[in-house]
Amino acid sequence: MIKKMSGCTGNVTTPWKQLLLKALESNANLKHSSFFQLATIGSNGRPSNRTVVFRGFLESTDKIQINTDSRSRKIEELDHCPFAEICWYFTDSWEQFRINGGIDVIDGSNTDPCKLQQREKSWFSSSPKSRLQYLGPNPGLPYISEQPAQEFSLDLSSGPVDSFCLLILDPDKVDYLNLKSNERLAFSSKKSSSGERSWVQQKINP
Repeated sequence: MIKKMSGCTGNVTTPWKQLLLKALESNANLKHSSFFQLATIGSNGRPSNRTVVFRGFLESTDKIQINTDSRSRKIEELDHCPFAEICWYFTDSWEQFRINGGIDVIDGSNTDPCKLQQREKSWFSSSPKSRLQYLGPNPGLPYISEQPAQEFSLDLSSGPVDSFCLLILDPDKVDYLNLKSNERLAFSSKKSSSGERSWVQQKINP
């Protein structure tokens, strides 16, 4: 059966987001429940995958926030192909979410003041230890053992450093699987000419 849900924007919680919030709550006792895999496509056409941390939803939306280093390979890959997929498995409730969509890369060169404000808010929401990582050597480059270890200091009141980048994933397809109930749901979205988004839900074979 296919169900259509119109006007699922703004403060209205989409059905798949309700399932995700419930899964986060029921698995809150597990620290790893806030980690998921983010897959991108490289310029060579090959998939690239890594584990990242869920940084919450963008206010009043179903868009997912991810912090990253602008010097990392994923930024180059998203520049080549701005689409990605999340795979998120909750070990206590046996639920899996595959969330597909486009990603908006927000770094310090962005000219949109609202997006820069979102980036700054995400920066200050991060722990001091997490922020310090963005002052380290370029990720992915060869490690030089002879190089003396550098001590980095950070003014906690200062704004984001240049290498800090905020990724915003805007979902357009969600595949939900519950292994306990043997239920699988597919959600897909469409935008009208006025920009309003509607979601279609369909029960499919596990």
